[in-house]
Amino acid sequence: MREPDRQVGKRQGSEPLRPVPRRQGRVLVVEDEPDVTELIRYNLAREGWDVVATASGADALKRAREAQPDIILLDVIVPGLNGWEVCRRLKQDPATRGIAVIMVTGRVEEGDKVLGLEMGADDYVTKPFSPRELIARVRAVLRRGKAAETADRKQLVKIGDLEIDRYRFEVRMSGVVVELTPKEFELLAALAGTPGRVFGRDELLDLVWGRDGFVEPRTVDVHVARLRGKFTAAGVSPPAIETVRGIGYRFREQEREAR
Repeated sequence: MREPDRQVGKRQGSEPLRPVPRRQGRVLVVEDEPDVTELIRYNLAREGWDVVATASGADALKRAREAQPDIILLDVIVPGLNGWEVCRRLKQDPATRGIAVIMVTGRVEEGDKVLGLEMGADDYVTKPFSPRELIARVRAVLRRGKAAETADRKQLVKIGDLEIDRYRFEVRMSGVVVELTPKEFELLAALAGTPGRVFGRDELLDLVWGRDGFVEPRTVDVHVARLRGKFTAAGVSPPAIETVRGIGYRFREQEREAR
């Protein structure tokens, strides 16, 4: 087997021996081009990642449940189920919804990127890409995920003047209690849990409503508007929820504390 390098189909001279890297975690690669799979596998393995690979969208769902990877690199165009449908099903399955997903594709249309984010993808990388870029994106997505996981474990999260108290199920802005419904509370907590991360409307529906009953993406817009209105009615500044046109919402990044 040839040794992959920075570009598929290109080789460099021999490399000096490198120290054995510390184990980083497990990656599931869903890709039907053998050269691309080999490139990804080699470069992730040399950084300490265990790599599981499949060329089938349907098999990817099975592998994700069995292997429980830390992250999935998911090509949009794979046999069986396309990447968007695979991502949607992963995010709806309680056994796999917490696994981070990076969409990989040769298509550069904005609509493709928007669709991937709407399906719940955490990031998007376009071919051709360098191994360095891919590894950086993997690390960045996992850092965000760990930050969100840490936030979920904390009873009290403070972002600027906003406090979200899960123990008392209470929200305060500048010390003023703002009365919210359970869905409004969970929506705010989901967005504020990872400042700067863009959430698609479908992803927020899954996180907050869990696809129970008949709900539409418009439901998210209505609840965000009500959220903002309740803060205004309480005489305090609304939370830093920003609308990302054509995608969904994010909580504006700022200094964040949790305890």
